[in-house]
This record gives sequence, C-alpha cells and structure tokens, in this order.
Amino acid sequence: MKEMTITAAIQEAIAEEMRADDKVMMIGQDIRGAIFPHTRGLVQEFGEDRIVDTPVAEAGMFGTAFGAAQEGFRPIVDFMFGGFSYQAFAECAVTAGSYYFLHGSQHPLPLVMTCAMATGMRLANDHAMSIHGAFCHHPGIKVAMPSTPYDAKGLFKSAIRDDNPVLVPWHLGQARETGQVPEEEYLVPLGSADVKLEGDGVTVLAIGRQVQNALRAAEDLAEEVSVEVVDARSLVPFDMDTLLRSLGKTNRLVVVDEDWESGSFASTIAARVAEQAFDLLRAPIVRVTIPNMPIPGGYMEAAVLPTPEKIVAAVKTVLG
Repeated sequence: MKEMTITAAIQEAIAEEMRADDKVMMIGQDIRGAIFPHTRGLVQEFGEDRIVDTPVAEAGMFGTAFGAAQEGFRPIVDFMFGGFSYQAFAECAVTAGSYYFLHGSQHPLPLVMTCAMATGMRLANDHAMSIHGAFCHHPGIKVAMPSTPYDAKGLFKSAIRDDNPVLVPWHLGQARETGQVPEEEYLVPLGSADVKLEGDGVTVLAIGRQVQNALRAAEDLAEEVSVEVVDARSLVPFDMDTLLRSLGKTNRLVVVDEDWESGSFASTIAARVAEQAFDLLRAPIVRVTIPNMPIPGGYMEAAVLPTPEKIVAAVKTVLG
C-alpha cells in the first residue's frame, strides 16, 4: 500500500489505462499545463496527440470526444469545473446518454466525463455547482463519485474500461486528502456501494466529500447512537442491496447529498426507499442538501452547504 492524494490516484489511474490501451486519450482545457494536478506529467509521457488541449469551447471539446468514441477511441473529456459542462449539456447528457439505445445496442460509446466540484472554495455558483444529480436524471449515463483515493483510482479505471458514457466528478476540496492505495492492479466496480463505518442505530448514506462529513458526524454522535455510514460511490447504477441491508439493521435513514434539494439524487433515493422498503422505516427519511438557491460566493457559501453539524441535527431528527 502507498499513501496518495485523490488527485494523484486519479492521475495514476489515467496513466495506467493509457499505457495499457493506446486508444485511451484525454481532451480538455489546460490539461497539458496541469491546472489541476490530476493531469500532471501526462503530456510528457503520452504526447500531444493523446493529451489534447482545446479552446474555451465546451461544446466543441465534447464533440471532439464524442466523435473519437464513435471511431473506437476511449476519450476522457475534462470540463475543469462541473458547471462548465452545462455549456454542452444537450450533447453530453441527452445525446450521449441515448446513443447506445437509439443505435439498437449495437454501437457502444466509451467515453468518460470528469470535472472538479468546488464547493467549500468560495468560488461562487458557476464554479461551485454540483452536476451529478442532473446527469443521473438522463438515462444511459453512468455516474460515480469517489470519496477516497482508493475509490478514486478504482472507479476511474472501471469508468475508462466501460463501453458507456460515465461521469466521474471529484471534489476539489478533497484534492489534498490522502489515503491508502494498493500497489497492485485493482478496480472498484460501478454499481457497488461501500460501508465506511458500521453501526446499528441510523444509516447515513453520503456521496463524495459528504462521506467525510458523515464520518465526523458519526464520531460526534458516538455516545448517543451507533451510526452506519454508507458511501454510495456509484449513483448510476446504484447499489440498492447494500442500502437495504443497512436499513434492515437501523430502520432509519439520512441521505446527505451536496446538490440542490429539488431533484437531487437524495430525493431519488428517498423515493426508492419509500417505494421498496417502507416497512423497514421507523421514522421519516431526512435529506441534508443545499437549499434551492444559487450557491453564493465568499463567506456566505458556508451557510448553504451540508456540514457535520447539519448531519448531526438530521440524525437527531430521525431518532425523534
């Protein structure tokens, strides 16, 4: 095992897959210059034909990746910040998501979309907004979000090898967080959740950076209740079996999602649990999300984000 940051783990995943398959390439703005460290050193090793810098033109950037995927390449398109993907949303969510279905399941479209989510950095709405919930809404797009370096490397490798469009956002606020990553080859399968902390009093399902906030909340609540923290890791497909096994023990659910309350992935999970496992619940499901308002810049940002304190309050609510 070795100690790595999340961005180093992503860089290693991309480099390993590029060495293994010369059809893997990367397209984005300032990726040769490594404006974010997950692309550092890639152009020096793989050259400018496979690490392709583009103008500030997201629709053209994604169109290039789309066409490459049609021709048998496995492109990784990097939007830099998640909110920038909306400049090409019709193409990267609607067209890409429906492509396999509309071609009678005869023509795969292997491409990875990635970007940084940047709440907690006081960068305001266009840079800070979460996009995973919007992509989850469109059929045909797989969505995963790592919370640790181990998961980041394993999920990226699985996404690059997948024959479908996959969105893998990572959180800029976790760029320097470190964790253990195996030396040997491994994958984290899409569609697998992970129990990060076992407990039997309340289940907290969290996504991305919010897993760390959930673990801190569980530590603060340790003398009052045993909290089980489940890391979704993969949103589409979602590992419902792991969540229901957890609810079979705890019978109470808090969902933490760094997205707007309306239409969030947290809302989808709450609805599915209510439909499939209402008999397991002893209390209403509580969501911890961002209010339905633009994300403010500066010091005001902290007021709208999920925090360990808000998760503690939600757990106390489901405990009555």
